[in-house]
Amino acid sequence: MTKSTIKLLDVVALTVDLPEYNLYPGQVGTVVELLAGGAAFEVEFSDRSGRTYESVGLRPEQIMVLHFEPASPDPVPEMVSV
Repeated sequence: MTKSTIKLLDVVALTVDLPEYNLYPGQVGTVVELLAGGAAFEVEFSDRSGRTYESVGLRPEQIMVLHFEPASPDPVPEMVSV
């Protein structure tokens, strides 16, 4: 993951254990600030009600961007046989 692929307001998932913040791999947050010229990111973690329970600075290798759209603009459906 390069720093240029992570942008402000991207939805990301944590890829590492951060027990000191009570955060674990798979927890989902939002990039709310670019730090150190884009070399790090402030990620906010919120509950289902939208209340922030943690906000922490993370390096690109500690998070992955989640994608909610197909990777290619024209996905071709694939037939699956059983």
